Amino acid sequence: MARNTSLYFRIVEGRNLPAKDVSGTSDPYCIVKVDNEIVVRTATIWKNLNPFWGEEYTLHLPVGFHTLTFYVMDEDTISHDDVIGKISLSKDVITAQPKGLDNWLNLTRVDPDEEVQGEIHLALELHRDAQRTCLHCHVIEARDLAPRDISGTSDPFTRIIYNNISAETSIIKKTRFPHWDETLELCLDDGENDEGGTIMVEVWDWDMVGKNDFLGKVEFPLSCLHRTPEVQGWFRLMPLRNTEDDAGGKLGALRLKVRLAEERILPSVYYQPLIDLLVEAVITPSEVNDPSPLTLLEEVTTVESRQDVAMTLVKIYLGQGLVVPFLDLLNTREVHNTTDPNTLFRSNSLASKAMEQFMKAVGMLYLHEVLKPIINRIFEERKYIELDPCKIDLNRSRRISFKVGMSEAEVRESSVGLLQMYLTSIMEAIVSSVSQCPPVMRVVFKQLHKRVEEQFPEPENEDVKYLAISGFFFLRLFAPAILTPKLFQLRDHHADTRTSRTLLLLAKALQSVGNLGLQLGHGKEQWMTPLHPFILCSVASVKDFLDKLIDINHDNVCEVPQRAVFLPSVIVKEGFLQKHKAEGPQLIKRFAFKKRYFWLSSEMLMYAKSPDWQVRSSIPIQYVCAVERVDENAFQLQNVMQVITQEPDGQLHTTYLQCKNVNELNQWLSAIRKVSVYNEHMLPSFHPGAHHGNKWTCCLQPDRTASGCSRTHSAVTLGDWSDPLDPDAETQIIYKELLQGQDKLRKQYLETQETQTAEQEEVNHTSSVCVQGRSERARAVASRLLEVVLDLERAHSSFQSREGDESSSLILTS
Repeated sequence: MARNTSLYFRIVEGRNLPAKDVSGTSDPYCIVKVDNEIVVRTATIWKNLNPFWGEEYTLHLPVGFHTLTFYVMDEDTISHDDVIGKISLSKDVITAQPKGLDNWLNLTRVDPDEEVQGEIHLALELHRDAQRTCLHCHVIEARDLAPRDISGTSDPFTRIIYNNISAETSIIKKTRFPHWDETLELCLDDGENDEGGTIMVEVWDWDMVGKNDFLGKVEFPLSCLHRTPEVQGWFRLMPLRNTEDDAGGKLGALRLKVRLAEERILPSVYYQPLIDLLVEAVITPSEVNDPSPLTLLEEVTTVESRQDVAMTLVKIYLGQGLVVPFLDLLNTREVHNTTDPNTLFRSNSLASKAMEQFMKAVGMLYLHEVLKPIINRIFEERKYIELDPCKIDLNRSRRISFKVGMSEAEVRESSVGLLQMYLTSIMEAIVSSVSQCPPVMRVVFKQLHKRVEEQFPEPENEDVKYLAISGFFFLRLFAPAILTPKLFQLRDHHADTRTSRTLLLLAKALQSVGNLGLQLGHGKEQWMTPLHPFILCSVASVKDFLDKLIDINHDNVCEVPQRAVFLPSVIVKEGFLQKHKAEGPQLIKRFAFKKRYFWLSSEMLMYAKSPDWQVRSSIPIQYVCAVERVDENAFQLQNVMQVITQEPDGQLHTTYLQCKNVNELNQWLSAIRKVSVYNEHMLPSFHPGAHHGNKWTCCLQPDRTASGCSRTHSAVTLGDWSDPLDPDAETQIIYKELLQGQDKLRKQYLETQETQTAEQEEVNHTSSVCVQGRSERARAVASRLLEVVLDLERAHSSFQSREGDESSSLILTS
């Protein structure tokens, strides 16, 4: 039984951070590590001791992670960045909060003896004879040790200690992945052969000058060796002490939101009955108000979980090739049950949430294509724009000459002109993008237009069919993306205060355009009036755009079951990277990288000299067998990754790529791992270094074909709209939601049906036939649904029991 682990965390804000700069302030940013691998770097908040970040992430992880650590740093433009403090959360601490952790946590000091990482491969055995007892410790190798030297490596050796008796291995110079293959022996006197003692294995970094640096330790109770002939395996290195000093809050605090979701995933065959019920609800829909598995699911879904459930259902039906009829079914029900057109899709119903998540899933690349050039321009220009008289700051609006400041009227006039210029660019990009919009998205809008027109055919409701579409397109997709570009991956960091205000005003104006200008002048923000003429002039072009958008033949849009939310030919990521020049004469390592433009689809990783270059080289995604980071000391460069491919003849090739920062590195790692997730023959290990001077820089092995010295991380990805579809994991989420609501379903549809039917017959015999028929159908649907949930619950219990028996047998064997 497989397991899925997803970690959700939000770095909200900091407070009372200490001043690290001579100016009496700091420039804080956060680095997030999972088991000492950097996964996120936040934006730097300049000159602020109470910074607000508001950055949130989802991380898909292997089951065996141990610690999530947040480091707060002070950025320095000249010297090395300063460490302010850290917060370290073990997996057990996070798991202890099922609903998630949401607290202010004090920063603790960073102690080098606590900053350990990596694992060591050992085999321990007691040898007894008539005269003495000896402990044999075979020190085989270690991996991913902490770098303690300025070169980014260490000079590790291992020491074994018992009752003040010790023995040491040789020192392996300049490596974080040492191979010793040495056996250390300690002879234990009769008095020392006490089962209550502890064997300590320590790893140190040797220094010629000064004291040695601690790299980690492993402890073994001697009683364990008395019971077991041999203890062997990889062991995680632990810190010297397990205490953390929060300095009484003197280092400040972070407000964090963290939640861990762990799911046991059953084999596919167990989820098929639930999939069949969901598919049946769409393929053979009942009457609009008749109960179905989807309507019962919506009844038991909480407001907090509805968005997750909606996204999960969208992915399930995308995978089944049924997302159009699924959304049409929900929208038809929503429209049919709405009497006032002004309230259409205004609630947080399953239909509204499903449409919103569907647009994000299939329309994100389209959104990027339309908006990204304009958003980048706004960020680069950083114009001062303000219309609200209460917020105009004349000091910020000084002209370049600094001779005369602008008046309030001049600021408003300049702001109106700039906003109209940006809005014109946005509207022109949108209305000319009909052909770029994903066909499946256009078909869904066409179906929605039809349902609304059927429900509200009156002439006075002529605009409702447009408002239904524009409400999703403009108000729930484009306007939010303009307001917060980072949340839609349009930018790597949040906007500064000035740019953020510009984006807010543009988003407000675009919302008014999406509302077809119907509510202009009715709000409190009368200072937006100068933009009203532009908004009203845009209404006609919006209607024309929507008419063209839905002018598509449904039959020409082929819906087939798929593994990804995007088609194979779609470019999911692109941009400039530095590619290592492996061929030709040996260059100085740091100058052997050349700038190339890369495109990634689910079929190919392509690159060329520039975006317009016609000649492109390509790497088939099906050949990818590992995508990993590269140690800094391999090329004396940061943020380098490697794409390892295996040709049909079995030959391995490595392509080294450098990214501009750690966030871009993580995004490319995640994107390539996702498109190669279904590849066979993925490597279990890799070399985090490079092969230079007839040896690997990581483990110092001379053989270029030697097995990797570190584990691969193919399961570690950033969660976003491009996550591969996983029917089993998605159906497991729906099962958990139904499991939590099964008592409500049973009480409402199975236990009370007979009583309700009897009461209805007494009130009105004529209408009771219809009511009873609907009640019977609801009872039948609920019964089938609960039966499937019960079967899945039994399957989970059976697998858990089996896992428990296997664990017990392993313990007994050892």
